Amino acid sequence: MSKIFDKTTDALAASANLRLLRQNITASNIANAETPGYKAQRVDFEEALSRAIDHEGLGRQHISDKDHFLIGQGAIGRVRADVYDNPEINLTNDGNTVDLEREMANLSENTILYRAALQLINKKLGAMKYAATEGTR
Repeated sequence: MSKIFDKTTDALAASANLRLLRQNITASNIANAETPGYKAQRVDFEEALSRAIDHEGLGRQHISDKDHFLIGQGAIGRVRADVYDNPEINLTNDGNTVDLEREMANLSENTILYRAALQLINKKLGAMKYAATEGTR
């Protein structure tokens, strides 16, 4: 069975989904910047996504546990982000760990990368649309 989308499109889609999660977590951190006792969270997925891209399509192995390495067909689609309390932040007097300036910078960077992934997906879909409609003329 052939696939319509290639590994790049799958990786861009997974990246966009994971960046959306990061956007939500960062926005939550910003919204709780003044909440006493709030612990800022962090989202990491880049290393897991990179490893899944490298191992996509290797053999026909499938995983049965979420802690196994992602290999085989569909590895990119099974990438999950690690969400945890941010250990790099200093505790304030009220117990809050949100660094508002750092969170705003992270939000801006993530927005740019999210939009870039969406633009690349749109270009790939545009090329497919062109091939399907104009390519036969």
